[in-house]
Amino acid sequence: MEIYKVQIAETLITVALYVVGYFITKYVLNNSLKKAQLERTRRKIIIKGIHLMVAIAVAIVIAGIWGVEQNELAVFASTLLTALGIAFFAQWSLLSNITSGIILFFNHPLKLGDHIKVLDKEYPIEGEIVELTYFFIHLKTEEGQILTMPNSLILQKGILVKEHKT
Repeated sequence: MEIYKVQIAETLITVALYVVGYFITKYVLNNSLKKAQLERTRRKIIIKGIHLMVAIAVAIVIAGIWGVEQNELAVFASTLLTALGIAFFAQWSLLSNITSGIILFFNHPLKLGDHIKVLDKEYPIEGEIVELTYFFIHLKTEEGQILTMPNSLILQKGILVKEHKT
């Protein structure tokens, strides 16, 4: 049997195992995180993060199957990290929003469905939190408009939780 046929078979097996593992881990993680009483959006973010790490591992395994050398993989990874570093350096607000999103996720009492007021002298904002993402918080105003606020702004301003969802 030719070597590329073996590589194709190994790649297909790896991808099939990944797909099966994806659904099994999603089910198991979701059930265990439900028992830990985490809200749905936080469970989704944790599951996405774990699946991202597993997908990277599968990509490395497939690269190994096809004979990619470690030094070639290291050059690719360092190039990718350099490009990301330049992008972050050029856009400090992007990096601060990601960091703020992580802080809000783990340490702030804000939850989906909370009605909040951002205490700002010039432009006070009120609304219900409808989405928490890595970069923005989405607020639905009383008029039905969706406002997106950078996570870093939420940490810089005072927040009044008018109605806390339990």
